[in-house]
Amino acid sequence: MAEFRLETPRLILRDWRDEDWAPFLDGTNTPDGMRWLGGVMDAAKQQWQRERLLGYARDHGHTFWVVERREDGAVLGMCGLKRANQPGGPQGDFEVGWRLRGDAQGQGYAREAAMASLNYAFTALDAPHVLALTVQGNAPSWGLMERLGMQRRADLDFDSADFDPDTGRIIAYVLTRAGWEEQPWRA
Repeated sequence: MAEFRLETPRLILRDWRDEDWAPFLDGTNTPDGMRWLGGVMDAAKQQWQRERLLGYARDHGHTFWVVERREDGAVLGMCGLKRANQPGGPQGDFEVGWRLRGDAQGQGYAREAAMASLNYAFTALDAPHVLALTVQGNAPSWGLMERLGMQRRADLDFDSADFDPDTGRIIAYVLTRAGWEEQPWRA
């Protein structure tokens, strides 16, 4: 089977390789990087995440892919699509997500990768809509969701202390097909 690959002007989104895990975890499994994602992962949780991401690719044909910078091949993080499966939340919907290392944030990489992932969801996977989840305190994440044209959907919010034990709440944004068709960045 051919390796999955999406290219943008500065990035490559692709399947995971064994050699990706160390730089990915070194760059993203930090107190700042995991602040809104349940905290720094121990070895068991890292292995669980690896199996989960590879399982999404195997079971659905898409996952949160590696984000590689084209210029130098650096692993910047992950971005892509999975099927929503957080206990208590919407189930089975396409979900876009991202996590980049600290020195790659604030440079438009997350937006570029998310736009490519959303274009893929609507063109190749015929998604009727795509969900994104975060917590209220993670303003950079929900800010990006809004810049992508996603709409806040408080009716889809749900209780979960997995990511922000202070509030115990996950908030939802959705981009519909009609909303995507209005975006100037769409493919």
